[in-house]
Amino acid sequence: MRNLIPILLVTLSFCRLAHSAERPNILLVLSDDHSVPHLGAYGDSNCLKYGLTPNLDAFAREGMRFQRAYTAAPQCAPSRSSIFAGRSPVGLSTTRFAQPARAGTPFVTDLLRDHGYWVGLDGRHQHLDGRNKDAPHVTETLVELGVRGEVFESRFDHFVRGAKTKGAALAMVPEMFTAALDGVSGGKPFFLYFGFNQPHRKWGVDHQGIDPAALMLPGDWPDLPEVRLDYARYLAEVRDLDTGFGMIMKVLSERGLAENTLVIFMGDNGEALLRGKGTLYNRGLHVPLMVRWPGKVAPGSLSDSLISGVDLAPTLLSAAGIKPARGMTGLDFMPELLGRPFDGREQVFAERGWHFGPITRSDGFDLSRSVTTKRHNFIYNAIPERSYAPVDMASKNIAWDAIKLARENGRLSAIHERIYFQSPRPIFELYDLEKDPFEMNNLAGQTSVRMVEAGLRQKLDRWMLRESDFLPLSTHAHQYHEPQANAKK
Repeated sequence: MRNLIPILLVTLSFCRLAHSAERPNILLVLSDDHSVPHLGAYGDSNCLKYGLTPNLDAFAREGMRFQRAYTAAPQCAPSRSSIFAGRSPVGLSTTRFAQPARAGTPFVTDLLRDHGYWVGLDGRHQHLDGRNKDAPHVTETLVELGVRGEVFESRFDHFVRGAKTKGAALAMVPEMFTAALDGVSGGKPFFLYFGFNQPHRKWGVDHQGIDPAALMLPGDWPDLPEVRLDYARYLAEVRDLDTGFGMIMKVLSERGLAENTLVIFMGDNGEALLRGKGTLYNRGLHVPLMVRWPGKVAPGSLSDSLISGVDLAPTLLSAAGIKPARGMTGLDFMPELLGRPFDGREQVFAERGWHFGPITRSDGFDLSRSVTTKRHNFIYNAIPERSYAPVDMASKNIAWDAIKLARENGRLSAIHERIYFQSPRPIFELYDLEKDPFEMNNLAGQTSVRMVEAGLRQKLDRWMLRESDFLPLSTHAHQYHEPQANAKK
């Protein structure tokens, strides 16, 4: 028996090492303000015409592309917190822009680190500890709470609050990425978040090779020269994003890490274009999501399953053989990645809260919630008096200024007048995404969809109750709204 003990110890040690070797490295890459369809892989005619995204398109062919992925909020900070915590911004109390999750909230990185992973954050600021800069008393309070400062940063092996990847800094991406990987110690598997600033505003004036006049515009945009020019500049930023992504994929390959690294590419929220970022319309929430895991995820595979940003954390933990933390409400979609039976979601939920900016304008303070199914998008506007204003575009933007001027001069169509300037807005909006993909025909209140609307309202209420939402329930708002609507008929 004594002779067997060393053998058993060696065997157990070998098993532990083998299990460790099977655990993948994990690379999470987020683009900034980037929604579907703006990649060639998603069939965007502009990206395909000008060949803007060859690296991301190639990446899509190497793994699984998700057709129906949505973020939990149409704004950077709450969306990113929900991705790391595996729970909605409402449940995390992060609906105020750049408010960190409550102290003690476990992130996917905490659980990975507890199980032997090296974890790091680099590139564009992830907002997990608030804004880059804030009033001294705000920073002091967050430090006291342990959600910012040394205590918070000690939860990571590598912590970069925010590094720019725009303009001239784009050339530094390989060096930044290499430096992060150089910090991985002890042969550990790693988790690395790397964020890109692109295609977030402000973007440059250069759009070389992209002809604004030849672009295909979304159906809900006014066709104005300034709108086209703004769009061309956005697409140039998407091109830079693709260049940067190609750089880090090259480093990963050159270091021999590509085969054992699970790579996830996702948009953090919708684009800062018309009816995008800051709204609960499709363009504000529907983002690209692509996953490559050699030997596990079939190359060139597609998924039509509804996926929420809150689902990433439990799925990444599943890849590492780790159970999700208590309180995580995300759904593990690993079976979908592996081609196994997957029940999936019937709907995804999202919230819009205060966005950094003035509280007297709707691009700053607005409160709304949504539930999206494969067929419909139902939106509840709790403050309908707040008229639409595009986030990051409301002040001194050539496209939005041109639209307002066209309105003043009587050159704006009736439908564009309604979807951009209706005041007050409807409390409820319901869109048939199959028949009306640009969400221009609000069906809420119509007899033909009464049962659909009632069902979605109930789904939204149940979610709001589970997440301890502070807003009045949509059913309560409807009870007071409906008699008033009937009285006007």
